Amino acid sequence: MCGIVGIVGKANVNLALYDSLTVLQHRGQDAAGIMTYDNGKVNLRKDNGLVRDVFHTRHMRQLTGRMGIGHVRYPTAGSSGPALAQPFYVNSPYGISIAHNGNLTNVEDLRRDLYREDLRHLNTDSDSEVLLNVFAHELQRRNQRKMLPSASDVFDAVSAVHRRCRGAYAVVAMIVGHGIVGFRDKHGIRPLVFGERKTAAGTEYMLASESVALDSQGYSLIRDVAPGEAIYISEDGKVESRLCAEDSALRPCIFEHVYFARPDSMIDGVSVYKSRLRMGEKLAQKILRERPDHDIDVIIPIPDTSRTAAVELANALGVKFREGFVKNRYIGRTFIMPGQMQRKKSVKQKLNAIPLEFQGKNVMLVDDSIVRGTTCKQIIEMAREAGARKVYFCSASPPVKYPNVYGIDMPVVSELIAYGKTVEEVRAMIGADWLLFQDLQDLVAACAEGSSQAVEFECSVFDGIYITGDVSEEYLNKLQAQRNDATKLQKQNDQELYGGAGDEAQIPLLSNE
Repeated sequence: MCGIVGIVGKANVNLALYDSLTVLQHRGQDAAGIMTYDNGKVNLRKDNGLVRDVFHTRHMRQLTGRMGIGHVRYPTAGSSGPALAQPFYVNSPYGISIAHNGNLTNVEDLRRDLYREDLRHLNTDSDSEVLLNVFAHELQRRNQRKMLPSASDVFDAVSAVHRRCRGAYAVVAMIVGHGIVGFRDKHGIRPLVFGERKTAAGTEYMLASESVALDSQGYSLIRDVAPGEAIYISEDGKVESRLCAEDSALRPCIFEHVYFARPDSMIDGVSVYKSRLRMGEKLAQKILRERPDHDIDVIIPIPDTSRTAAVELANALGVKFREGFVKNRYIGRTFIMPGQMQRKKSVKQKLNAIPLEFQGKNVMLVDDSIVRGTTCKQIIEMAREAGARKVYFCSASPPVKYPNVYGIDMPVVSELIAYGKTVEEVRAMIGADWLLFQDLQDLVAACAEGSSQAVEFECSVFDGIYITGDVSEEYLNKLQAQRNDATKLQKQNDQELYGGAGDEAQIPLLSNE
């Protein structure tokens, strides 16, 4: 999962890109990068680390220009390092850079075709670099010796990308000296929104993963980029759009609502905050169906993502809501930390219990999901140590039983606690006195209400149905080899041994004027 942003402005966009990436930091904490275009030069800074650590004053002074893109990265197959930070750049045609959120499922076929047929060299194992080269090749095919690409040329190239690439992708790409294009895969699995801001100098435009990035910079949300659609914003601010994919149908990833997106975002016309409130309502209804005579004394969320659902759960049940854990806000999101050892170590550093809220009480802990189960097991132990009489646990989503192939670094099946197990077996493993999961139909209903579009969702982590139709057992086995914790630990050790400095450069280009 990553965060992307692109801006075509009337003044330098470096600070707006930086601020937007800080707002999108929750989508990736591994690396960050910004690339801008200014008077014939591309300016780049990217490195491993948080946004605030990657960009210093000297970098921001170099990132001049009225057009640029940015990226925050979270590795989806354990790979890390400055070379894999985005944006990526290719020189031909024109000079194209890309920031990508998602994952291609036919990447091996694309690598082979790019090398053998398109005669393009790939420098990393990132599928984002593959996507960039496919787009660049298709644009070049349509622009032999053509100095200025038209919007139609760009849209034709995006259409070819849709024909060749399968999987999930939300993209912002900068065509140097010409404009920025944003597009989503034909299912709209990963989010992308489009907004504008009126200034005295004219209208500025932004594309971003979430609407909160628009809000933070004073942009108004125009709409979501439709599945299969491309929006092209020229350097002078002309906006054109086209539906570029055949058989497009909105099937966004439901885990955005469960965990990844900020609650103050709107995704495909649905308020993430409202969807999480409805998750709490649905949980309450299930509790009342299964245990109308429950003995819950207090509802306590596991901060932060589950808080909204927990508040509404408590309201619906008429039970006290209390904050029982204090979160250290200087520790990152444990779900997106590479390696199980680092993740396990961070839980105690991240949360501390308030004993007064637990002593002698039957406590219902609420979390957004249960993935490996190691975190919630430790939290349940913390609740008991704080004096809870009984510890109940409920998840705002169904059991996670299958790996994600569309851009979320979900563990392999052998590391998913619910895979092949009953709810009772999971309960015993995490040490809860009672365990409750959300029903999938209730989760879908909670996320679909209020939208005129999103009536279906990509739910593969819960139901094992991969909507692109190309995910085989062989593919999942390869994914398991890439994503298991032993492989990630080895890659992490290699990075510590061989890691280098970040990239910061000015790439001189021929003027088109």
